[in-house]
Amino acid sequence: MTATETTAVAQSVEIGTSAPAEAPATLSLTPNAAVKVRALLDQEGRDDLRLRVAVQPGGCSGMQYQLFFDERVLDGDVEHDLAGVPVVVDRMSSPYLGGATIDFTDTIEQQGFTIDNPNAGGGCACGNSFCG
Repeated sequence: MTATETTAVAQSVEIGTSAPAEAPATLSLTPNAAVKVRALLDQEGRDDLRLRVAVQPGGCSGMQYQLFFDERVLDGDVEHDLAGVPVVVDRMSSPYLGGATIDFTDTIEQQGFTIDNPNAGGGCACGNSFCG
């Protein structure tokens, strides 16, 4: 994966700091996101990679998303097949991502993945993050 593609896959977006008690629904990919992830996976030329979506502490004031390709499936990971894309989410991140939708935008103004997450709080001034 080139630096440009890595930048397109890695997102840093803030969400609230406390996990919801129960995830309202599963994670989903829009058709645009699925096409882009499949294209990036094809460029890698490996059939053992999957998209890992994680939530980690950091960013402006809470948690941030991490999207990257991973060949591992760890104990406790939740595996998904979303529009033909293999996706894994670790057990700690899963409650934060219930009902979230990953999209890909490619316009003159913006290019990259975005996550619409019903568990996220209000937006931050940086425009890339959510605060709790």
